[in-house]
Order: sequence, then C-alpha cells, then structure tokens
Amino acid sequence: MTANKNELSVEQREELIKVLQARFEKNMNRHEGLEWAKVEAKIEANAEKLWSLNEMEVTGGEPDVVGYDKEKDEYIFYDCSKESPKGRRSLCYDLEALESRKKHKPENNAIDVAAAMGIELLTEEQYRELQQLGDFDMKSSSWVQTPSDIRELGGALFCDYRFGHVFVYHNGADSYYAARGFRGSLRV
Repeated sequence: MTANKNELSVEQREELIKVLQARFEKNMNRHEGLEWAKVEAKIEANAEKLWSLNEMEVTGGEPDVVGYDKEKDEYIFYDCSKESPKGRRSLCYDLEALESRKKHKPENNAIDVAAAMGIELLTEEQYRELQQLGDFDMKSSSWVQTPSDIRELGGALFCDYRFGHVFVYHNGADSYYAARGFRGSLRV
C-alpha cells in the first residue's frame, strides 16, 4: 500500500520499470534510435508520470514509447495493447453523455477515466500513427478525441483497424460497448 494515492511503492516502481524495459526492448520498431537508459532516467525522475504509466499498465494498455519530442525533450507513450485496453471498456465518451443516459448507464466515461489516470485520449492523427507501428484494434475499437463541433451535436468518434485500413466512425457519445475502450497518450 502506498502513502500517496498517486505514488508507487519502491517495489511497484521497480516492477513497472522492468515491464516497460522488456516491452521497449522487444518492440524496437516503435522507437528506432531511442535508448532505454534515457527513457528510464526521465520516468524515474517523474513519480507522477510513472504513476500514470502504471495506471495505463494495470488497465491493460501495455504502454510503450512511440516517439521523442526533441523540442520539448519529452518521450511519448501510447497504449500499445493489441486490442483496446480491457480495463477501460464499456465506457461512454464523456460526463455529459453519461449524465444524458436515462437508464442502463455505464460505470464511467472515457474522458474522465483518462483525466483521472493523468493521460489523454489519442487523437485521430495519433491513432493513425499508432497503426503504422502494428495492427491494433482488429477485434475492438477505441474512442478518440472528438472535435467540439461534432461533440456539440451529440456525437463522438472512435476508430478501429479492419481490412488493412484505419476506419473512423461516429456514434452517439452516450453509447458504450464491451469491445470499445480508449487508448491513451502520455508525455514524459
């Protein structure tokens, strides 16, 4: 048990670092030219971001480094699980959508869950970038950040990968499905 809600114990930190390092080394195609030692130094120096990475991990996201922003000196992590993270499914899009449901409400919503984890939903562009690194969401789908003009009309966007292509769809933001979750991004 940890003293602070958003802080990991020494054992949890060490275990997470091992998992992240093994994933990093197994999937070098996702981050060619980047060195684990530098990534590790960054995440070790930021307990809050490490906690967010742990939240991504324990909900089934399998976070991994997918890039480095030289200008901001930040490593970029995405959820890289083959399918939308199992611990983040059956969620409607946002609080407004959740509150609009009269019955059969889901447990929560994607936007608030992501915020509580300290991450953001992938954008459509980020989702397409992720698909350049492998085939993800071949049996599931993932909510993505939705433009305000679509959201104001009650809609929300989600993506999946079928037939060798990324598909972007719309749905009522209050909808939720067992096979739809969300993928997150985190900068460290």
